[in-house]
Amino acid sequence: MLTVRAPATSANLGSGFDVFGVALETPADVVRVERASETRITVTGAGSQYIPEDPNKNTVGAVAEALDAPAHIEIDKGIRPSSGLGSSAASAAGAALALNALYDRGLSRTELVPIAAEGEALVSGEAHSDNVAPSLLGGFTIVSGDHVTQVDTSIPVVVCLPDQSVSTRDARGVVPDSAALEDVVETVGNAATLTVGMTQNDPELVGRGMNDAIVTPKRSALIDGYDRVHEAALEAGATGVTVSGAGPGILAVCEERDQRDVAGAMVDAFDALGVTSRAYQTRIGDGARLYRD
Repeated sequence: MLTVRAPATSANLGSGFDVFGVALETPADVVRVERASETRITVTGAGSQYIPEDPNKNTVGAVAEALDAPAHIEIDKGIRPSSGLGSSAASAAGAALALNALYDRGLSRTELVPIAAEGEALVSGEAHSDNVAPSLLGGFTIVSGDHVTQVDTSIPVVVCLPDQSVSTRDARGVVPDSAALEDVVETVGNAATLTVGMTQNDPELVGRGMNDAIVTPKRSALIDGYDRVHEAALEAGATGVTVSGAGPGILAVCEERDQRDVAGAMVDAFDALGVTSRAYQTRIGDGARLYRD
């Protein structure tokens, strides 16, 4: 049996819609695989009651088929589904890495990205790589067509997850079909600033570059209390705040010394609105890790 710990991710980062993604040190899924004549899936952990175990309906089933690697696959969910933290992507990435090793397919992690993305298509309707890429490769990733650029970095972040649910399909449904030229120019500039901040390990530049006037305003409207939580995080010391992936998770970038204050402020802001939430004080970290039992 092989075991993989696959990290949660945050995609988009505001200005990098469908392009940017980061791996988070916590939370994570644990995927265990062993050879079998046909694929069977068991799921435990956070939100497991909402995740199908039918291989034709689960992201890891699509991965096993793509790799021609039937297996008994156990998924222990540490990442809640519909959280904006790449829950389905982590399972797909973990399964891809594990099955590749189990059957000695010899594919690199970069070559596994499009295979794991096929599993994502079961959830979002399209094969997006902005979550599976950082879950496999770690750090900060930029997905452009079939090419993935990866940067090792370690920026402190807080992710506040309210007791709400936003589906990926709903979040994609509110994305505008067009945008004003001035908004596009501003977003490109912010994305460039964020990228430089990642390469320099600079939370101030990363936070400044997360601003986005095109997609984030539409998606944030799906999250009850977003504006209040956004403001509270900035007042507590966050350098930038945005929707994590499709939401409802909210991502705040900050200096390490401000993490506790930012986390507390975000939870308190939700609490004042009668919304239960939890905050992960974490940072951008490594990709999936393979263990041989």
